[in-house]
Amino acid sequence: KEFINRPPLSAASVDALYKTDKDFLDATIGVYQGLRVQYQHMWQFGDIRGDDGFVQVTNQPSTTAVDLFSINSADALLNSTWSNYYVVISRANILLAKIADADPTIVKNKDLYIGEAKFLRALAYFDLVRIFGNVPLITKVLTLEEIQKTGRTPVATVYNEVIIKDLIDAASMLPVAFTGSAIGRATKGAAKAILGKVYMTTKDFPKAEIELKELTAAPYKYNLLANFNDLFDFSKDEHHSEYIFDIEHEENLGGQGSVFTNFFMPNVAALLNYYGIKGGFNESLATTTGFRSIWSLTDKRKNVTFTCCGEWTNPTTGAVVKFNSTTSQSFTSKYLTSVPAAGDSKANWKVTRYADVLLMLAEALNENGKTALALVEINKVRLRAGMAVYAGLTKEQMRDNVALERRLELTFEGHRWFDLVRTGKALEACAAVGMKDYMSIFPVPLSQVNVMNDATLFPQNTGYN
Repeated sequence: KEFINRPPLSAASVDALYKTDKDFLDATIGVYQGLRVQYQHMWQFGDIRGDDGFVQVTNQPSTTAVDLFSINSADALLNSTWSNYYVVISRANILLAKIADADPTIVKNKDLYIGEAKFLRALAYFDLVRIFGNVPLITKVLTLEEIQKTGRTPVATVYNEVIIKDLIDAASMLPVAFTGSAIGRATKGAAKAILGKVYMTTKDFPKAEIELKELTAAPYKYNLLANFNDLFDFSKDEHHSEYIFDIEHEENLGGQGSVFTNFFMPNVAALLNYYGIKGGFNESLATTTGFRSIWSLTDKRKNVTFTCCGEWTNPTTGAVVKFNSTTSQSFTSKYLTSVPAAGDSKANWKVTRYADVLLMLAEALNENGKTALALVEINKVRLRAGMAVYAGLTKEQMRDNVALERRLELTFEGHRWFDLVRTGKALEACAAVGMKDYMSIFPVPLSQVNVMNDATLFPQNTGYN
């Protein structure tokens, strides 16, 4: 009996994987890996859906459908997005269940791993509710029978019972900073920055002000880089004073690179050759006329944010290269770096950085009736961009200028669509390209609706039936 019931040598059981501190570290890194997979698509939700970017080349069905508000529940992008986030949540739930009874004398970093798992689970749920609205709330390992009885939970409950609680717990357990090879993992500052964004989204501006203001003082050492362009110079370390939390990528590490450089490049051989971009182009992100019209020629952020229209100037020779008329006529340089092979860019995805925090803080202060203090924070970002500072603004003027500044500062970093939705401006900005009033969230994947097969427990979002 013992002979025939031996565990298979080719695979390890789940229980055998959770014994040592190293086992739990590996499991924690596995949760991060799930986000790396999903965040390859965040630009489609955060940027293409908004009013700053669009798909100029129409051989990309899912991205075009996101852009034109015509995406349907059977689209593969929605199914993979739902699945990717629940992979992250499942891995975090398993880790939290297994570590609960772990001996802290053996698992010496027990609290750290709990904090990271809760941070990552909270971030996954935050994205899910912003994309899909009500979602199944799963915080433990469920049996198949339990899963079949788990319906969609109201957004407010997901925020209150998981997202906010997890981020508060994470902030109490995570370190202010990591060193060495651990740099890039979630910190106390990352948890507070995302918690601040959560409070901004739920319009709890007093709590948002508290969390975000903490990040401007000791023990945190965040600061804006002197040169905006250095944020996107990938010959330099991406973990600088403005860095708070990225989805980490690196080239030549067996599939750990990002797709962004290839995805956003137009079909211009001279451009690809100059920067050493192997693996081609996807022509997936062009800039809208409305977006280009808001820029001042003296704004130092402009040239990195986008190049337009229909030509590129070689920085070395000064030669002007004309674009083929069938490719995207503009592109962003925020992810422009050499790429050794397709989808193997070292460009990280910036989930949040210090400028994002300062602009959220300015918005929170203004909503809390502290417009004069809000001016201080927004002007830090303005000065770095070489722009004239604001003065003497009313509360309404400040509200509009913060929205504008976020648009200029954070374009193509996944923020614009979610900013439009949380401030109630999405329909006004996007009605002309097909948005209806119910489209502030996406349809739930048809595969999920079908497998549950119970409209009372698991309904489709309104308008998408």
